[in-house]
Amino acid sequence: MNTEEKLNMTMLCDFYELTMGNGYFASGYKDRITYFDVFFRDVPDHGGFAIAAGLNKIIDYIQNLHFDEADIDYLRSKGLFSEEFLAYLRDFTFTGDIWAIPEGTPIFPREPVITVRAKAIEAQLVETYLLLCFNHQSLVATKANRISRAADGRVVLEFGSRRAQGTDAAISGARAAYIGGCNGTACAISDQLYGVPAGGTMAHAWVQMFDSEYEAFKTYCEVFPTNATLLVDTYNTLKSGVPNAIKAFNEVLKPRGITKCGIRLDSGDIAYLSRKARKMLDAAGWTECKISASNSLDEYIIQDLLRQDAKIDMFGVGERMITARSEPVFGGVYKLAAVEDAEGNIVPKIKISENVGKITNPHFKKVYRIFDKATGKAEADYLTVWDEQIDESKPLELFDPEATWKRRVYTDYEAKELQVPVFEKGKLVYQQPTLQEIQDYCKKQVDALWDEVKRFENPHHYYVDLSQKLWDIKDQLLHQKR
Repeated sequence: MNTEEKLNMTMLCDFYELTMGNGYFASGYKDRITYFDVFFRDVPDHGGFAIAAGLNKIIDYIQNLHFDEADIDYLRSKGLFSEEFLAYLRDFTFTGDIWAIPEGTPIFPREPVITVRAKAIEAQLVETYLLLCFNHQSLVATKANRISRAADGRVVLEFGSRRAQGTDAAISGARAAYIGGCNGTACAISDQLYGVPAGGTMAHAWVQMFDSEYEAFKTYCEVFPTNATLLVDTYNTLKSGVPNAIKAFNEVLKPRGITKCGIRLDSGDIAYLSRKARKMLDAAGWTECKISASNSLDEYIIQDLLRQDAKIDMFGVGERMITARSEPVFGGVYKLAAVEDAEGNIVPKIKISENVGKITNPHFKKVYRIFDKATGKAEADYLTVWDEQIDESKPLELFDPEATWKRRVYTDYEAKELQVPVFEKGKLVYQQPTLQEIQDYCKKQVDALWDEVKRFENPHHYYVDLSQKLWDIKDQLLHQKR
C-alpha cells in the first residue's frame, strides 16, 4: 500500500501547533483574529534576490484542510487534548484570508511574501506546511534562476530527480526549476502533473549493453531518428565516441535528410572536449548537431565553461540544482505581526531579539515595488501599514535599512502593490496562471532588475524600506518592550 496516498497533509504540522491550538481553545483565544507574515532573512548564496515559488501547493493544501477520524483517534491517544477541542477539529476548515506575492516574482529579505489573516488556531495550524512549500520551491527556483542566467540563453534542463531528497522534492523541485528559468526536466511525472517539458538522452548502460559503441549509437538513431542525442564519453570521447556518433549520423540520419541531432558530454574536461568535438562535427558536415553537457554543474562552473569558449548548447544540471547544494536551506519564517481586539482594531505585534536581524516588522502591511518610469527598472520595495496609500504625484524618499544615512528620492515613479488576494473567508479567489505564464512572468520581472542586483558575487544592495508611519510604530514598540 502506498503510504503517501493515505496521508492527510493537515497532519503535516509541528506537534506544538496542535497543542497551542488546544491552548487557544481552552483559554478563549480560538476566534481571536491574527495576522502572520511569511518572510525570509537572507538570500541564498549571498545573491541579490530570491524567486517566490510554492503557492500552488499551498492553495491545494488550504482547500483540503480537514481532520479524519483516524487523525482524531491519534490525537486522543496522546492524552493531551480535550474532547471539546477534538470535536472542534472534527469540523475544522480554513475560514481566513491569505495574500501572497505571485510565484515567479523576485523577492527580498524581511518583506512579507505571504500574509495570513485568520482565527488563531487556523493561522497557527498552517504554519509548517506553508513554510515547507515556500522554503523548498523558492530555494530551487532561486538556484535555477541563477543557473539559467549563467547559461546566457542556452538551454538548461533539470536532471536532479535521483539525487533529490524525497519524491516530492523531485516532483515539486522540477516545477520550481522551470519557474526559475529551466527549459525542461528529466522527471516524467513532473511533465505529467505540471506540464514541465520532459526529455532526455541515453544512459551509459545503453552503450554498454551492445557489443560495440557504434552499434549502440546506430540502433538508437534507428529507434529515435528525430531525437537522437548520443552519449559519447562511455569509453573515449574523442577517439571513439564522437567518430562513432558521426558514423551513425551519416548512415542512419543523413539518408533520411535529418540534420537535427546531438551528442552529450558527461565527464572529462568538458570545455576542451566540447571545442574538439565541435570541430570534428563541423568538419563532418554536422554543423547543426547540438552539444550537451552534464556532470555536477552549477552557475559558477557554467560561467567558467563559457569563459573558456566551451562549445555547449545545452546544460543538464542535477544535484546542485535540485538540492541547492551550495546553500540548501532557504530560511523562511512565519511570525505574528498583529492581532485584532474585541472591537476589530488591528493591534501591531513585534518580536524582539538581541540579534537585530531577527527583529520583526510589525502590523498588517502592504508591499509596494517602486519602478522608475523612465527606465522601467525596479528601484526599491516599500513596506507600509495596510491603510496607507502612496501618492505618486509626490516625491518618495527611501532609506537603505543597512545604512540609514543613504537615501534616495524618487519623483517619476510607479508604485505597484505586490501581494494579491488568494483566499477570502476561506474561498479561493485567485486565478492561478499556467506554469508557462509563471515562467514568462518570472523572466520579465527579473529583467526589470538592474544588472548590479543580479551579480552572483557582491550584488548591489536592493532597498527595502519602511514607510514613516510603519517605522514610527516599530520604533514605539521597540521602546515599549525595553
